[in-house]
Amino acid sequence: MSLSIFSAARLDSGCFWKKGKIAKSNMWSDKQLLVRASVASSPQSLRFARKKSEKLQKDVRIAVLGASGYTGSEIVRLLANHPYFGITLMTADRKAGQSLGSVFPHLITQDLPDMVAVKDADFSEVDAVFCCLPHGTTQEIIKGLPKNLKIVDLSADFRLRDILEYEEWYGQPHQAPELQKEAVYGLTEISREDIRRARLVANPGCYPTSIQLPLVPLIRANLIQSKNIIIDAKSGVSGAGRGAKEANLYTEIAEGIHSYGITRHRHVPEIEQGLSEAAQSKITVSFTPHLMPMSRGMQSTIFVEMHSGVTVDDLYEQLKIAYQIDNLVKGASGQALQNLNVMMGLPEDMGLNYLPLFP
Repeated sequence: MSLSIFSAARLDSGCFWKKGKIAKSNMWSDKQLLVRASVASSPQSLRFARKKSEKLQKDVRIAVLGASGYTGSEIVRLLANHPYFGITLMTADRKAGQSLGSVFPHLITQDLPDMVAVKDADFSEVDAVFCCLPHGTTQEIIKGLPKNLKIVDLSADFRLRDILEYEEWYGQPHQAPELQKEAVYGLTEISREDIRRARLVANPGCYPTSIQLPLVPLIRANLIQSKNIIIDAKSGVSGAGRGAKEANLYTEIAEGIHSYGITRHRHVPEIEQGLSEAAQSKITVSFTPHLMPMSRGMQSTIFVEMHSGVTVDDLYEQLKIAYQIDNLVKGASGQALQNLNVMMGLPEDMGLNYLPLFP
């Protein structure tokens, strides 16, 4: 993932050597970063001391609910390199009692707690939660969590501000209408200040992220018309989740491409909500998603009508920062980590500066 950042909060904290001792400096808020260390007598022992210090620095205790799914495991992978966030709790009802390494062998080297059922989870040693549970199950669970926790929810359960619209598109009544009132829609580059003050953030969907990031600045700058917006979007198969579905079998997906959810895809109201807010008037879009024979990735081709006198160069000027979106990182788990960084007062790209793979 290539992530461009508008601005980032600074973190003036850490430890430094001073006359053979460790000197402490302030972390965010009023916390102290406490690190035990000894003066190293050799390069090798210094490396071990530094490793120990790095582990102790992870004093924001994280719970990952639904760790055995694609977005949950991607959160775990990203957190492996985060200097301050450490996982103390993971849940997965169908995989309860198992290690994450037994489910995802690529994570076997990580020092992680075994997964437990949500009903058995103890949140007394948790500061923040990534909720990676299926749509329709999250509202009741989040409603029962301790009120002191910071929460980033990766499901769709808190994305739509209108609870009646949620019921229309998701086929069931909203189970936590009071929580919906405080939920902040977490498109980081657009709502950074609201996210910074939030306790509960609704992480956007992958398609809405790839569509709103380029369109919202153009709409706000009055460069494009708010009618006749046509979106041709394509996603990798992991965007459909890890559950077994006939439509996602290899022989159904391989060597082909197919559209789905035409006129009734659940991301439509989420997209229209964000664009309408930017325009301060109702916007409807023509949105056609397609499933591609690849594990991950996303591309949205968007057709717009420019206002009179506006050129393509004007659009490029407004969009100097390019967004490269995929359905698991910026489209889901990466943006969730970006949001929690903002909520905790940390640089929002912390733990996200990975070099891309090629080929």
